[in-house]
Amino acid sequence: MQKQLQEYTNYLAVEKGLSKNTLESYRRDLNKFIAFLNKREVVNPEKVDREDINFFLAELKANKSATSTISRTIASIRSFFNFLMEEGFIESNPALNLESPKIEKKLPRVLTTSEIDRLLGQPRPGDHKGLRDKAMLELLYASGIRVSELIDLNLSDFDPRVGYLRCRGKGQKERIVPIGSVAINSVNEYMSKARSRLCKNNGETALFVNQHGNRMTRQGFWKILKKYAFKSNIDGEITPHTIRHSFATHLLENGADLRSVQEMLGHSDIATTQVYTQITRKKIREVYDKTHPRA
Repeated sequence: MQKQLQEYTNYLAVEKGLSKNTLESYRRDLNKFIAFLNKREVVNPEKVDREDINFFLAELKANKSATSTISRTIASIRSFFNFLMEEGFIESNPALNLESPKIEKKLPRVLTTSEIDRLLGQPRPGDHKGLRDKAMLELLYASGIRVSELIDLNLSDFDPRVGYLRCRGKGQKERIVPIGSVAINSVNEYMSKARSRLCKNNGETALFVNQHGNRMTRQGFWKILKKYAFKSNIDGEITPHTIRHSFATHLLENGADLRSVQEMLGHSDIATTQVYTQITRKKIREVYDKTHPRA
């Protein structure tokens, strides 16, 4: 079946325009499947039946393959046999109506308010980089924006007089996000005391700049966050999205409505935002179990 697999991957590359990484994933999954079939002495795609596929998937489960891996493998097999059917290599499709297992979504990591305080308290206010880092972290937690949106901010996007931030999300879709006084004060202090010392180019429009005076990069911010996360001595990995998740969860825990949080996060579908209600329900259950005398 290697000949058909090669024709199939050529089809995906030329007709579908799939990326190199995606092609490699399909090829890897199907090579494992073909190797399994060879052990069963099934070398002709016309001879493959539903039982062969089910035994292969059972072997993946027995080897404790992740649900996401099994789901992707099923998609690879299904697509491969659809191609073989369309090209006339087989007369019946053994992968027809092959269903993928449901992937259980993991709840995002959320910091407590005390952990947030520890993290945001790490930058040193006495130097220019510390003022910049403090402003970035405060703004990230105050607004819940993505790290890509943070580094894309321009000077014109921040107006401390109205207490709102303009950012550009996915697809360059603009939204206005409210920010609190603590973040406003931190950004103002950075603007008045540090930015001009860091920025060498008067024409630079970026709100946040690196040590070379250019726009802060995603990688640069990640390094900054990693440093302060280590210093704050908080267990587990902290990413920019951890702060975004914490922002949304803390709002809902304190009475914010889901639609408002959706607008602030820039989610096009409210179902994406609803994951945070699961976190708040879980916390309510924990509080109940700890405090109710008959829990």
